[in-house]
Amino acid sequence: NASQANLQRLSRYAQNIGLAFQIVDDILDITATTEELGKTARKDIEAQKATYPAIWGLEESRCQAQKLIENAKTELEVFGEKAMPLIALADFIVSRSN
Repeated sequence: NASQANLQRLSRYAQNIGLAFQIVDDILDITATTEELGKTARKDIEAQKATYPAIWGLEESRCQAQKLIENAKTELEVFGEKAMPLIALADFIVSRSN
């Protein structure tokens, strides 16, 4: 059974990668093509949605996503090698292109 502290660490990890995923998704909606995304690009702009890049700009959005991923990975340090698949997932989220 996981301790309460470890459950909280995993919860913070999940929150961080979830938000990073959304930020990267918002960035890709602007920077990638429909073909690259596999879905219609620029939908958020056309719908005038309040996205992270619309609020912060692309560079700050990228920085924020990277910070969230670093924070997520820090939460996993206590788990050592057992956390490698979750670390790989976090790295994939911030580096994905679609």
